[in-house]
Amino acid sequence: MSEPFVTLDLHGCTADQARVKVDAALRRADSGTYQIRCVHGFHGGTVIRDTLQYKYRSHPKVKRIMPGDNPGVTVLVLREL
Repeated sequence: MSEPFVTLDLHGCTADQARVKVDAALRRADSGTYQIRCVHGFHGGTVIRDTLQYKYRSHPKVKRIMPGDNPGVTVLVLREL
């Protein structure tokens, strides 16, 4: 069983590197995983945030995408609580 809330630190990643990490987390996610919290920061720009929102909005495991507790976080919701 995987963790219910997964946090990925994507600081310093390119958009492609971030996608590889998120894809791996989604592959590992099982029915016990509720959210993947992607911490990407925003002072260096919004490329990773925009990539996550575009690429994963239609992913079969992602129910919805929501902003985190600050602009440098994007949350992929896999299951509702």
